Amino acid sequence: MTSQTTRGHKRKLADNNSGPSPPREPSSAVVEAEVKGLIQTIRDLSSRPVEKVDRAALRKAAHALADFCKTDELVELIVQHGAVDAVVPLLAIADKAEPAVHQSFTEVRKEACFILGLLAVKPEYQHQIATAQALPGLVRLLQAHNISSPPARAASFGGASSGGNERSGSGGVARRAADAITNLAHENLEIKNMVRQDGGIAPLVRLLNSWDLKVQRAGAGALRTLAFKNDDNKHQIVECGALPLLIQMLRSEDPGVHYEAVGVIGNLVHSSQDIKQRVLEEGALQPVINLLGSSCSESQREAALLLGQFATQTPNDDGPDYKSRIVQRGAVPPLIRMLSSPDTALKEMAAFALGRLAQNTHNQAGIVQGGGLSLLLDLLESKHINLQHNAAFALYGISDNEDNIPCIIQVGGLQRLHDCGERLTVQASKDCVNKTIARIKQKLERDDKRVLNHVIYTMRSSDKAMQQSVAV
Repeated sequence: MTSQTTRGHKRKLADNNSGPSPPREPSSAVVEAEVKGLIQTIRDLSSRPVEKVDRAALRKAAHALADFCKTDELVELIVQHGAVDAVVPLLAIADKAEPAVHQSFTEVRKEACFILGLLAVKPEYQHQIATAQALPGLVRLLQAHNISSPPARAASFGGASSGGNERSGSGGVARRAADAITNLAHENLEIKNMVRQDGGIAPLVRLLNSWDLKVQRAGAGALRTLAFKNDDNKHQIVECGALPLLIQMLRSEDPGVHYEAVGVIGNLVHSSQDIKQRVLEEGALQPVINLLGSSCSESQREAALLLGQFATQTPNDDGPDYKSRIVQRGAVPPLIRMLSSPDTALKEMAAFALGRLAQNTHNQAGIVQGGGLSLLLDLLESKHINLQHNAAFALYGISDNEDNIPCIIQVGGLQRLHDCGERLTVQASKDCVNKTIARIKQKLERDDKRVLNHVIYTMRSSDKAMQQSVAV
């Protein structure tokens, strides 16, 4: 065979095989054997007297097991082979040892938190982890976090050495513990209550004052989960002094920090007029308005939702209502800009907030003069049902101000409302549009003719399109 023929033959093999063979994935039997071995290693090492434990080997085994836990398909296998019972005791390893010895196991405890958090992502294993007494261990780790001074710069890559020199009560452990609680309590009312009963809320609130931004975010994330649809947890979070810290976090330049903070506040005020009032009295209004300009669209969305909720609150003092205060503090321009965002959820929340603000006469005029009318009419034609309804509700509010009627007529709004009303599928939105049309007609037919005369006067405009819209 000539060299040319040989080269051609090799190219053909390469083409047929699409290049070099990739490394083989380990078989399921090999993976299972490795998982079982790691779990047994963790059991064997952690069962020895503390002074005889090979810390480096224990951490290595826990770290390797955590890597397997990152693969969803392996979680069931890992749990079936006893990972929960093997890992939970690591949360309290060396708890009764001398401080220096206890500190040397910091990395082991961090890996244990990480493993339990990964396993808890699967709802079917949340209860098993909780009944294995993981929560008391996680709470103790939260309580040990030191927030009295800025964290020292770690000398090694990643912020902590593999030899376990990270200081006791470190941010890494507290963050992993808070993350584990977040996953354990996710949509699980029983575990949410268990966290409160085990004393977990107070140390989570303390994390909000940590120097470590990652710890702040993790603490807020856990509180956000615990506050969701749980009144007892909400009240304890507030009584533990969370509100001033959360409002402080709203001003953070870190998008992750202010996103978690506004999320916690949103869950706290939901269906709770008392907490909503306390949040406002603590000074949350302006920081929330400022978040409408955040670089994080999720923070913007949460802020718009909160402002819509704040708008319904009745103030305890003799000042203007919160609808007026929100507008006076600059909320309307960014909300109107959000109506043209490509993010549907962001537009939905902006329309929701504007609809609540449009229950005030002067706000109604301000929204139209700020350019909100045409954008809301556009959103009424959206394919998204919630967006349609929020736009319809906002337009209904706007139509209550007589000064807005000529503007609605001039942009062809009455005809567009008629057209959209026929196409809408949700009855509540249809009813809202029909009420808006009826309200506009009622104002045009008033005996004093003031609104009608104003509309007719606009026909003197040199703009032919405007003349046509008014005539129609």
